[in-house]
Amino acid sequence: MRLILLFILLCCIALLGYAQYLQHIEGLLPCPLCVAQRLAYWLLGLTALLAILHNPEKTGYRIYAILMFAFALIGTVIAARHAWLIRFPEAFECGISPEEAFLNSLPIADWWPGMFEANGDCANVDWEFLSLTIPDWSLAAFVILAISALHVFFAQKSP
Repeated sequence: MRLILLFILLCCIALLGYAQYLQHIEGLLPCPLCVAQRLAYWLLGLTALLAILHNPEKTGYRIYAILMFAFALIGTVIAARHAWLIRFPEAFECGISPEEAFLNSLPIADWWPGMFEANGDCANVDWEFLSLTIPDWSLAAFVILAISALHVFFAQKSP
């Protein structure tokens, strides 16, 4: 059980680390949807870390699993919306969106602007790998993490 939680935690750390690399080394600015996905990864990873440290009984693992699944599901929806906006940019409004204004007004954007300040355009495609964009890969990662959270929920804790 803890191995799966460690997998979730390490995936979130790796993905957030790569996001920092793309932002600070490659110069890609995060858009509001990117920042929202980062928040989902943070909450998912933090929940996995708390579950590892707490090491609860079966009911506790299920509560942590529900939280992790919820954060992964939220991230999945955000990543899917982002991938859709890239494919259909005419559905996107230019200028400062309400999401950008909201995310940049959060205290976390002031505390760590390098991670949580949204300055990019959601419809830009500045990076691709195997013909998939960052939101496509993020969507796949969130689905894998959601499945992992479901596994934690349905798995029996070893004595």
